[in-house]
Amino acid sequence: MDTNETKCQELQKKVSGLLLRHKSVLDSVTKFQESTARVNRAAVKSATNCGCIQINAKKQTIPEKVSESSIEDYHDFLSTHMQGELCENCKEVVVREIGNHFFYLAALANSLDISLEEALEKETDKIDTLGFFNLS
Repeated sequence: MDTNETKCQELQKKVSGLLLRHKSVLDSVTKFQESTARVNRAAVKSATNCGCIQINAKKQTIPEKVSESSIEDYHDFLSTHMQGELCENCKEVVVREIGNHFFYLAALANSLDISLEEALEKETDKIDTLGFFNLS
């Protein structure tokens, strides 16, 4: 890696050199969508097949007197709905699928002539500017 090159730039450069079969933007879009499903499936299988994590989803509840609490305190009231931690095997699979997802994100960005670094910087700036008002 060039010392002036970021990880995002390095990834985009390497993906650009490797993509032959899925060079079309249509292939990139559909492979990116497929990789999203694979990340989701790997996470869900951690609960349903392995059992290293449990998902117990229910309505998020925030106290009636919200005005007495600052927005920063909301973290104390909200839950991820997940208990446990990924075992080494499940974590390895999820990390691999997320890496694959990054590959196809970089391919899509390359097809559209978009810098991942620029997109990341803009999103970070937006979060810094809007803070909690950026809730999504």
